[in-house]
Amino acid sequence: MDKNSKKKEIRKEILKHRRSLTEEEIRSGSHAIAEKILSMEVYQKAEAVYLYIDCKGEASVREIYEAALRDDKRIAAPRVHGEDMTFYYIHSMEEDLEPGYFAIPEPKTSLPEATDETALLLVPGVGFDPECHRLGYGKGFYDRYLSAHPKHPTIALALDFQIKEEIPSDTFDVLPDLVVTPTKVYRHS
Repeated sequence: MDKNSKKKEIRKEILKHRRSLTEEEIRSGSHAIAEKILSMEVYQKAEAVYLYIDCKGEASVREIYEAALRDDKRIAAPRVHGEDMTFYYIHSMEEDLEPGYFAIPEPKTSLPEATDETALLLVPGVGFDPECHRLGYGKGFYDRYLSAHPKHPTIALALDFQIKEEIPSDTFDVLPDLVVTPTKVYRHS
């Protein structure tokens, strides 16, 4: 089986499993992930946190968002423009977001563009392996963004079932520094 077929197969399997999760399973897993991230030095030292807006059963960033607000950190979320992604500062998930790409909430374009090149960047994904290879949704938004902005420390959030033995990778794939699950932290070496 070729690499792209293998990626599609893994993506399909993980997304099917994700659709079967209860809200409580997502909530408890996301809480365990948030506790780990909030205790990390990389979070505590960060002046800004760039986060994704979770949807469709992804690990939730809500608890990290709320902590970042309490901790007086700048917070930004992505907006898709064609093939690229730009982060914009947000102050409220309720007021600063509107339906965007594939109906995923995105920051309003009237908000200021985020400019923190070393902000902690939280990365979503469909699947990961212990070496931190990431399987996204196949559009390459995060790979392109991280290639253009390589100074961001990056943490991917994943529920335990999203970790697979091996994720096929390409030379253009950008690996997160860490993948944090409810039970384990994987480091890119």
